[in-house]
Amino acid sequence: MTPTYAIKNGVHYRYYISTPLLHGKTELAGSVSRVPAPDVEDTIVKALRERLEIKEPADDRTLLHTHVERVEIQTNRLVVTLKSEAIKPSIAAKNSKRISAATIIHIPWTKPPTKQGRDIVLPAGVAREETRLIKAARRAKLIASIAKGRRWLNELVSGQTKTPEEIAERERCSVRKVNMTISLAFLAPYLVKTAIEGTLPRGMNTSRLYDPPANWSEQLRALGLAPPSY
Repeated sequence: MTPTYAIKNGVHYRYYISTPLLHGKTELAGSVSRVPAPDVEDTIVKALRERLEIKEPADDRTLLHTHVERVEIQTNRLVVTLKSEAIKPSIAAKNSKRISAATIIHIPWTKPPTKQGRDIVLPAGVAREETRLIKAARRAKLIASIAKGRRWLNELVSGQTKTPEEIAERERCSVRKVNMTISLAFLAPYLVKTAIEGTLPRGMNTSRLYDPPANWSEQLRALGLAPPSY
């Protein structure tokens, strides 16, 4: 990966981006194409201080430059190749099961979500029933996506399709798109009902409902919807 940055509203954001992606070769970008640099660096620094028993108060950048030869970012871990001189013989012997002869360590890691959940907040003094309803076009798209997510989930559960990758290839979309669409199959029944009836408030769309919390009540709370009264 290659370090890069972006500036938004005067704030400097650092990233690591897949080198093929940087050169426009999206098909070679791999499963992790872009990650926030601070998240990766902080995880590696913490692991190095713990596993190599580094006590000196070196700043993080110096520590990385001194000890790290290469980092491979995978979907569920960071594979860090250390410089040969970075491992003290006593530490290597003590941690022989965790540090290989090739001075490679594996650090559990998960890419942080690209989007943060957002609550829909009504203007002061405006009741829920006074808000405008979801647009017909968005409602139709949302219902179709929910149906598609349920169909794809049934394919996987029944064994008709083995993996999300097979669906992605068939539908000519990304695996992430498949997983996000399948997540709509886990929406609360009340939420699906209001979508079908067209009573969701305006501002709701398919991407807003992707990857919902597992708890149905929490789904409604996150969307600013009142629970049903039976």
